[in-house]
Amino acid sequence: MTTSALPSPPPTTPARTTARLILAGAMVFAGLGHLFWARRAFRAQVPEFVPLDEDAVVVASGGVEIMLGAGLAVLTRDRVLVGRLLAVFFAAVFPGNLAQYVHKRNAFGLDTDNKRLVRLVFQPALIAWALWSTGVPRKR
Repeated sequence: MTTSALPSPPPTTPARTTARLILAGAMVFAGLGHLFWARRAFRAQVPEFVPLDEDAVVVASGGVEIMLGAGLAVLTRDRVLVGRLLAVFFAAVFPGNLAQYVHKRNAFGLDTDNKRLVRLVFQPALIAWALWSTGVPRKR
């Protein structure tokens, strides 16, 4: 009888681990906001073309954020996969941020076109953060 150990997690660095855990906390916090104190504000980001109830979309996306944040925090062996899933999630919610800008919807203190535009520019940074903090460092 042979026993097979689980593969070890891919290598990381202290900086990447710290960045991953900060992002994990932010995701769980944002997800809880979707469910409790900021649900109305998050509705402002649901695009009109989404054929679902706005509240259902906000609750579902909040649940996804909590799960992804928890995955970032506790999954070590599969953290690269979780980082890629989070990057896809950030790309998937971008139309909501765009809708908020185009339709001039105020939420989260984004009450001017310039503030909403900065939010749009920040989305690629979130994607890069998710990928970098969970990725395998390259050998030099």
